[in-house]
Amino acid sequence: MNPIAITLIVLLLAIVAFVWNKIPVGIVAIGVALALYVTGINSFEQTIAGFGDPVIIFIAALFVVGEGLDATGVTTWAGQQLTARAGTKRSRIVVLVSLLVAVLTALISVNGAVAALVPMVVVLALRIKQPPSQLLMPLAFAAHAGSLLLLSGTPVNVLISELAVPAAGRPIGYFEFALVGIPLLVGTVLIIVLFGPRLLPHREAEHAARDLSRHAETLVAQYSLDPARPVLDRESGLTEVVVAPRSEFIGETVFPGMVTESGRLVIVAVQRSGEDQGRTVLAAGDVMLLQGTWEALSAEAVADPNVVVIDDPDQVRRQAVPLSGRAWAAIAILAGMVLLLAIGIVPPAIAALVAAGAMVLLRVVTVAQAHRSISWTTLILVAGMIPLSTAIQGSGAADLIANGIVDALGGASPYLLVLGLSLVTVILGQLISNMATALILAPIAVAVAAETGISPLPLLMAVAVSAAASFLTPVATPANTMVLGPGGYRFGDYWKLGLPLVALFVLVATLVVPIFWPF
Repeated sequence: MNPIAITLIVLLLAIVAFVWNKIPVGIVAIGVALALYVTGINSFEQTIAGFGDPVIIFIAALFVVGEGLDATGVTTWAGQQLTARAGTKRSRIVVLVSLLVAVLTALISVNGAVAALVPMVVVLALRIKQPPSQLLMPLAFAAHAGSLLLLSGTPVNVLISELAVPAAGRPIGYFEFALVGIPLLVGTVLIIVLFGPRLLPHREAEHAARDLSRHAETLVAQYSLDPARPVLDRESGLTEVVVAPRSEFIGETVFPGMVTESGRLVIVAVQRSGEDQGRTVLAAGDVMLLQGTWEALSAEAVADPNVVVIDDPDQVRRQAVPLSGRAWAAIAILAGMVLLLAIGIVPPAIAALVAAGAMVLLRVVTVAQAHRSISWTTLILVAGMIPLSTAIQGSGAADLIANGIVDALGGASPYLLVLGLSLVTVILGQLISNMATALILAPIAVAVAAETGISPLPLLMAVAVSAAASFLTPVATPANTMVLGPGGYRFGDYWKLGLPLVALFVLVATLVVPIFWPF
């Protein structure tokens, strides 16, 4: 069979599998790479090249850097500063929330920024007597706009910048994305402020994220602790655990002040049915309040199958003890990475690796935290789909599709080509991940540029902008899904506010991008 036909069949099957959503996306991506190898479209080296691509290294390292900021409470502290200064006016709150999440997204990715701020925004909404549905979707949508402020905002930016090197002879700079990111963010905020109240539902959430920012006061009141005693600080804290049914602890004698077998935790209090106990024999359902270092609480209490932790110590520390541990070290490391990326003296992957390594060496995060922070699904998706991007270019499929686009839209106006690519990117991006969409359409954009004799930079940037316009469904991005439950949203709520934002992104891709990256 013709290589182009095989490549297009694999592409079609991949899209169907992504939309079907019954097979893990990582398995789909690996299946795509293997199918192209088995059919002879790609060589063995091309099949595994994605796993060693600098993009993979850069993305993995950014996950670790983001974890360092989140784990030390930097993101929570930023959210609390917003909560303290926002006041009660909805428009002011929306602007501040949007700007904060956009800046965080530019530094640590869309998903990390949204996940860190959802609890704070829920609390903020309740304080101003607004349903969370009025603030959470704006949070997610502003994060998508913020992803185009810096190179590090999303893996799509990294991919587009890398593809620009062979296609145009240079990468797209770290701050260069802000040329479109700033107009997109301003436009997004204006649309949310002006039309959000009418287009967003006024609906209570089915379940909301827990606010643990005042957890110390809660524990003092529950267990009648000394109010002057600092129960939570940067080094140590408290956590409640329930004795599980069939626990090995049932029948053991414990008392307040008792040190656990490991010597790392102290039993501060024991309650049964809400009543304080002195020396007592444990029974199923008893609650123990444990004290120790945050590391010990996470390592022992959470991992012990004999007890059930009520509130994860890591989440308590992140919300209740902002700027804990080595927060300033994390901020300094981030600043150093941004400086290296900005001046370009080392490749982006090296700059990110240095920052990730520093996070571990300076004990901002542990090795285990670094491993857990990496989204292996994202890495496998990118690594598995890179061979498809290679096949689309190498088999001639990109040229065939590019010729079809040129024939359909005409070669007279490059703006029509950008518009066509943008619309295809937006539509596909609502069905599959924006990274997979970019991997499919970026080589086609390069081929269209070669076919028409124009610069590939505006077409590549149009793909980057349009791939970020994932506003119409809750499954378009993980960030959209994160706010679904806490906001009490339904599937059909997203397109109402999402549609004008999609129009904004397409207009920017079509009319603003060519101003800064001429044809």
